[in-house]
Amino acid sequence: MFSISQDFAPPFKLIAPFFVLGAMFFVIASFSVFFFDVKELSFLNPKILSFVHLFLLGFVMMTIFGAMAQLVPVVLEVGHFGVELFYAIWPLLLIGTLLMIAGFMGSSALLPYGGVVVLISMMIFVVEVFLTIFKIKKLNVVMTSVLVSNTFLFFGIIFGLVIALSYAGTIDVDISTLLKSHVYLVVGGYIMITIMGLSVVLIPMFGLAHDFSMRPLKIAISMMSVGVVLVVISSFVEFKILEYLGYFLAITSNFVYYSLVQTLYTKRVRKEHDVYAISLIFAYMSLIVSLLLGIAYFISGYEPLLLATGWLLFFGYFAFVITGHIYKIIPFLVWYEKFALLVGKEKVPMLADMVPLRSSKAQFIFCAIGVVVVFFAILLQNDIMIKAGATFLCVGSLAFVKSVLFMMKFNK
Repeated sequence: MFSISQDFAPPFKLIAPFFVLGAMFFVIASFSVFFFDVKELSFLNPKILSFVHLFLLGFVMMTIFGAMAQLVPVVLEVGHFGVELFYAIWPLLLIGTLLMIAGFMGSSALLPYGGVVVLISMMIFVVEVFLTIFKIKKLNVVMTSVLVSNTFLFFGIIFGLVIALSYAGTIDVDISTLLKSHVYLVVGGYIMITIMGLSVVLIPMFGLAHDFSMRPLKIAISMMSVGVVLVVISSFVEFKILEYLGYFLAITSNFVYYSLVQTLYTKRVRKEHDVYAISLIFAYMSLIVSLLLGIAYFISGYEPLLLATGWLLFFGYFAFVITGHIYKIIPFLVWYEKFALLVGKEKVPMLADMVPLRSSKAQFIFCAIGVVVVFFAILLQNDIMIKAGATFLCVGSLAFVKSVLFMMKFNK
């Protein structure tokens, strides 16, 4: 278990906008599911492209950036190189995301502008993280994962900007060639590896797990990294063996990582099944099912399997890993800022007291049902089921916003 020190943590007011905006985008993404049409579901459909960027940039990236602003200096035990830069990151990411959504929804001329603004935002983040990491003399496996993932993010956003320029007609490139590289660099190279690295800090910290080997994490990150590189190379070189070897390594790396998560779960001292624990259980179940469906797609070539895989990966895995951790991260940060100095002087709340029981349970139940219903709707190609699932997701996402605001404003 890593040592966690709050001595180098930035002020909560710097991080709060990331979490609030992430929660708001989660609501918008949930409502956008109402506009899915099973007959038009395709990864090249402008509606789906808009939804994917809304979800990944607005919810996933926004929340991860906020968490990283807190966790990087805490784990490294050094201050940020330029913590004030985070005050610029969230407005730029917000503006860039909105411009890209508008670009995909009909005003394609806005895509290059949105892409440039997102690029600037992420470049500030990547450079700041790199300069902070370079302040220490020796990297542990977690910080290595951060370094590797941010390198993939750097190349992923450059590929994304080139695709945006081509989509808007500014330049002429083969979008299909670059799209695969862009997706794997961002989703596999950045998001997956970031979750792998941070989870071995957060899960042991919140579950009180000790005495576990980091070897599976090293193997998983290495396999995912090589897999992403091979898929990117295969985008430019007509060599199918490289492509499928990359897919194999990426899928296998997640199974190796899952074995580590299972070990952390069995070794935890804190056994209660709160909303955090059940959210992670649902998330990792979704991950395993999505991996198995991905394998089934490669065997059968049935496109709804690929779409269902993407859905479970995004709303089943990413969403529940993030929302689950939010129920621990925000109370921890708020408690430290408001109550840490009062310990021993007066009665202070426990972290569990700061989580709203009803709205957090409502968020889990409604979102979980929504994810499952939409999953089967995609497999069965049923529009009515999609609308039903979207209804559950919307209720759950609104409950999540209520929970976030409650935890951030918590007072005795």
